[in-house]
Amino acid sequence: MDVRQLSTLVAIADHGTFSAAARALYTVQSNVSAHIARLERELGVTLVDRAHGGLTDEGARVVERARRVLNEIDDIAADMASRNEDVSGQTRLGVIGTTARWLMPQFLGRLGREHPGVRTVIQEGATSALVPNVINGQLNGAIIHLPVDDHELVIEPLFAEDLFLLADEQHPLATRDTIPLRDLDEVPLLLPPSGAALRKVLERAAANADITLRPQAEIDGVRLLASLAFDGFGAAIVPATAVPTWLQGSFRRITVPELPRRIVAFVRRRRPSPNAPTTAAVETLRAVIAERGGRQPGVHPGTSAIPLPKSG
Repeated sequence: MDVRQLSTLVAIADHGTFSAAARALYTVQSNVSAHIARLERELGVTLVDRAHGGLTDEGARVVERARRVLNEIDDIAADMASRNEDVSGQTRLGVIGTTARWLMPQFLGRLGREHPGVRTVIQEGATSALVPNVINGQLNGAIIHLPVDDHELVIEPLFAEDLFLLADEQHPLATRDTIPLRDLDEVPLLLPPSGAALRKVLERAAANADITLRPQAEIDGVRLLASLAFDGFGAAIVPATAVPTWLQGSFRRITVPELPRRIVAFVRRRRPSPNAPTTAAVETLRAVIAERGGRQPGVHPGTSAIPLPKSG
């Protein structure tokens, strides 16, 4: 097998059809068909379901590994192009949405000034979606929130962030500025789904207070949680950056003193080592957070502000 064959299969996975893959690769459909046929003969399996469209199960497995191979080739090229002081090449980074909103403009601006040869691909998503993409090599690294526990990952905490209860002014809880966690026992709340990193933090706090958090609905996405609370659907526990400082409306931020801070971290694969553009990007992230993080309400940069919790 060769790189062109793997690239062609990935293009079919991304674009759905032979003709769409050909357009994405700036070639003709007959070349796409030929590359896939040769790859199928070499592997002895059918990779593309011509009758119904899409990949077969075997094709999906090959694509998963092919993406990693192609990304590693890109990383090799980036490292060799960055042997001197000028770093160039591509880094593929994931970031959770609430952090992206305040950090990415500052980060991308500074990275562009200091390392103009670095091309950055940003994928926004939930921690549960970003971590697997780091492990399988689709991303060079990601900004996520803890807890995350995987021996394949190197985890670097970046900052801590306050959690609070967010509610529309018409909600029964909105009459209070501060609520003890025990008063939320069995109160219907908008919560992240079971297994999500933020849900683990909240469940641990609830267990320490000997209460039960009852989901009114389970929502995978912090910004959607906040939006539903803004619209009066229910009260939600969210991180401080879920509510932009410029946002005005009929909602209340309610302090819950027993809630721990959420810890936001950068994760990457333990092996291989990060390519030169990723290393430059992480250095820039650290610098921007050190300079700008403290200006974000509820964000606490610096190791002294990060009580690293147990993973679980």
